[in-house]
Formats: sequence, structure tokens, C-alpha cells
Amino acid sequence: MSDKYGKPGARKGPDGHKDEVPTTGHSWDGIEELDNPMPRWWLWTFYACIVWGVAYTIAFPAWPMVSKATTGVLGFSTRGQLEKSLVVAEQANAAINEQLVSVALNDIPSDPELQQYAVNKGAAVYRTFCSQCHGSGAAGGEGYPNLLDDDWLWGGTVDAIHYTIRHGIRNEQDMDARYSEMPVFGEILSDEEIEQVANYVYAMSGRDAPSPDLAALGAETFEYECAACHMEDGSGNVDMGAPTLNDQIWLYGGDMNSIIETVTYSRYGVMPPWQPRLTDAEVAAVATYVHSLGGGVVEAAE
Repeated sequence: MSDKYGKPGARKGPDGHKDEVPTTGHSWDGIEELDNPMPRWWLWTFYACIVWGVAYTIAFPAWPMVSKATTGVLGFSTRGQLEKSLVVAEQANAAINEQLVSVALNDIPSDPELQQYAVNKGAAVYRTFCSQCHGSGAAGGEGYPNLLDDDWLWGGTVDAIHYTIRHGIRNEQDMDARYSEMPVFGEILSDEEIEQVANYVYAMSGRDAPSPDLAALGAETFEYECAACHMEDGSGNVDMGAPTLNDQIWLYGGDMNSIIETVTYSRYGVMPPWQPRLTDAEVAAVATYVHSLGGGVVEAAE
């Protein structure tokens, strides 16, 4: 109910006297909104939350700054807590990590306990550092090798895998990185010759070439320009990182357009060296894990 000036006032009861609870002045179809005070328990809870919030921002990291957040007077952080937990875990595994580094990689499977530890540890390292490129299931993708099959650019023995992980491929950070470079044949061969050799490579993988006549003409170009690295039968050369061409496993695609693009412009995949970022035990573990996925090559006994 409002007075004659439209201001909110107290609601009158049936006897014409004012009730103790005033109204807000709002009325809908004769229904007035009472202006009841907030419950005291609610107000005290609200005030307590404010006090708790202020105390929290003083004690713990809270306010974002330009490059970091306020640290809080207690100096607590979840990152610091995690780092402490990791240190404790590393100390607990120090002995088996030392064993993992000291034992020859080929001898790890002969110790079931060490093999299980290496595979489990390597799987964790793989998911953290390798899955972004090679996939969570290690099946790779275009430009990123599949680690489950039997085609290995630089060798699939556990020692070869260990070296590749440790030093990387074609990077500028490690002088011992794997290195090879495919020529840009678009600057060497004519478009016609590239199409011919592309048809020949297509047929080499066990498929019918789109143009058998061009494939026959491409045989000579392949012999002079490609066989030195990929071998005459297309079996590749792991010492040079030259892919196998006589199967249907393709790193950048095996359709005609992809093969022409590869021959014309070359490919130059880069893998970083993991030696600076991983411990020796972590490198040994992830090499053991990758080798155990099914595509690893068992080193022949001498």
C-alpha cells in the first residue's frame, strides 16, 4: 500500500491499523509485496562468507597478476604439492630406475618385474610427451609415424627406437639427431617425369597404376633418381630413414595426388630430442614401451 504521494508504507490490517511489516510499494492485482527483513541467520552466514573470503585471499594464492597470482602468506600451491609428491615417488623408485638405466635394453624383458615397471612407466611418459603427435593409441596420423606396424624409418629394434627418442630427427638442437633429406624433385624433374615416377611408385605398392603406360616410363626415372635411397625394389633403407615403398603403409598418404606432392616438394618431418627433457630412465622406459606395442623388431642374436 502507498500513501497519497505514491511512497511505500506499512500495510493496514482489517481493523484499519498498520501492520508492523511495511510494503515495498509494489502491487499486482491487489497483491502487495511485503518488505520483510532478511533472516538473521542468513545475514550472519553472508557476513561470515565475506570474512572467510578475505581471509582466504590473504592466506592462499588468489588474485591474478600480470605474470602470476598472489602467493598468499601460507605459501601453499597445488603445483608445489604435486612436485613434492613426485620427489617422494622418484625417491621410492630410485633403485629400480637405476637398474633400468644400467641394464642393456635387450635384457630388460628377461626380468619380468623390471619389464613390467619399464612398460608401465614408459606408457605414462608416452601419454604425457608422445601422444600429441603419435596418437593416444600410437597409430600416428598424416606425417606422424604409426608405431604399431612393422615399417620403421630408422629401425624398429629397441636400441634404434631408444636412439631416435633420445636424439630426435632433423632437429637443430641435437648434433646427433637422425638426419636425411629428400631432394625437391620439382626442381630436378619435369612435371611429366614426376607423374611417370608417381605412377611407378603407386604400382610398386601392389596396386594397379592409374596409367600403366606412364608407370612403365617412370621405372627408369625411379632407378636413376630414387633407388639409391629407396632401393630398386622399393624396400627402403632404415639407415637413411628412407621409407619402404613396396607396401601400402604411407606416412603422407598413398593416393596419386599425395605421391605427386611428395615427389615434387619433398617431405621434411622433424622430431625434437627428448634427451634434455626426460631422464635416462624415462627414455629407456618409453623405448621399451614403444617396442612392446607390437611393431618392434627383435634384434638378431650375434
